[in-house]
Amino acid sequence: MTNKIQTDSRRNRWLRLGIICLLLGLIAGCIMPITPPARQQDSAPQPQATATTAAAQTTTANNATKPTTSVTDTVTTSVTTSVTASTEVTTTEPAVAVFSGPVEKQKDIEVGFTEQGYPYRGAANAPVTMFEYSDFQCPFCSRYFVQTEPAINDNFVRSGQLRVVFRDFPIAELHPNAPAAHHAALCVAEQGSAAKFWEMHDQLFQTQAVWANLPDPAAQLAKLAEGVGVDLKKYQDCFSKDTNQALVDQSMEEGRALGINGTPSFNFVSTGSQDHYLVVGAQPFEAFANMVNALVKGEAPPQAQQPDQQQGDGKIPFWATADGLKPDPSRPGFTTAGDEYRGNPEAKVTVVEFSDFQCPYCRRHVEETQPMLDKTFVATNEIFWVFKHFPLSIHPQAHPASIAAECAADQDKFWAMHDLLFKNVESWSVSDPNPIFTEMSKQAGLDADKFSACLTAGDAEKKVDSDMQDGAPFVQGTPTFIVLFNQEGRIIPGALPVDRFTQALQQVLDSAK
Repeated sequence: MTNKIQTDSRRNRWLRLGIICLLLGLIAGCIMPITPPARQQDSAPQPQATATTAAAQTTTANNATKPTTSVTDTVTTSVTTSVTASTEVTTTEPAVAVFSGPVEKQKDIEVGFTEQGYPYRGAANAPVTMFEYSDFQCPFCSRYFVQTEPAINDNFVRSGQLRVVFRDFPIAELHPNAPAAHHAALCVAEQGSAAKFWEMHDQLFQTQAVWANLPDPAAQLAKLAEGVGVDLKKYQDCFSKDTNQALVDQSMEEGRALGINGTPSFNFVSTGSQDHYLVVGAQPFEAFANMVNALVKGEAPPQAQQPDQQQGDGKIPFWATADGLKPDPSRPGFTTAGDEYRGNPEAKVTVVEFSDFQCPYCRRHVEETQPMLDKTFVATNEIFWVFKHFPLSIHPQAHPASIAAECAADQDKFWAMHDLLFKNVESWSVSDPNPIFTEMSKQAGLDADKFSACLTAGDAEKKVDSDMQDGAPFVQGTPTFIVLFNQEGRIIPGALPVDRFTQALQQVLDSAK
């Protein structure tokens, strides 16, 4: 009994300190998965593996203390409520030689290179500087570029109030073509024109859908570079070498020292001040406007308002509490919150999976990755694996499929139906899948009449909709995995390859208490 109480207390601490951060302080950006640092790219996930979190927060920092989140040895997706750092980005000397060139105009905005050689836009003597840490393949960075950057340019950059300095932060684990895109942009900058760099910057975001998923984007990137007017031979000579990797590594190390582990992230510094302030994620224009307006006036900026989609009362949802994760004694295989699970409820690590039966990446995960994870971690009682539904609107039959899985669960056959649904997705991806689901229920050994009645009764649909509400504050894509351990909540976004996923979970287990 004592051990049980201690386990419940420990899990409550995980959830109170970890889940609150996830649900109330998530980043609307591309988050680094729990994998080795970005420079280890030998087994990066496929370009299609996507999923990120859904909110954003503003954090303040002073340069007197060390970061609250360690990002030096292992990049994680932990989200803290505040960030402190010892790095003063305005005076950091580059570790390697960077770029120089004349002050030019691009889109009627002054552009050039800082004293350290970083590309900037806006007046060099602007009272506020925003260091933008970005990833050319990150969809949230693209969203910021399309939706927010024009308003920032019009309201603050052109008026001389704000200077924007671009910093490289490609997350190779999520975006395998991002390092090549950043290398291409730096090869353009190497030719000494900040205007051409910013034109390349714009082209990379505008054509992201074209080059992001190519097996080798080099030819497309060269086409973009030629289009902005650089010397193609010099560009190709630069691109064939690895001379820019040190620049990218330096930029990412500076970002990590600030507590940055996702993109886009923005570090604001006032001229003459040692304080800096982070805006994390693709937040709306108002969050940036509040920051700049306050700093221009010499005032401390207000904290960002909590996003609308977060949990309103700040309480941990029942499904994520110690009580909610306990096995239901009346329903073997279910938590008290009603979620299906596998593995040891007393395990030190819990994984909560949000999935969609019609999502091709969820299917790839189930068929290629999950069997090894089950064998390595679940069957050995090291990980408690919980399933929750998150059918996306782009998959019209996914919601009925989740209902079918819940109807199978009513007859204690959830996992059998789970496997059949993924295996036979082509057969039930039709306008009316329920007759096919009923036939599949027979294969799973269910009472077909009882199953068929359940499909339209409404109770199973309520369970699916409840799961979707649970995931709505932070799930942007499927599959999404929430890993709970040691007072932390971390996100593994997307269908990572089995070796990457295994490394991530083993890393968590090694540090779990």
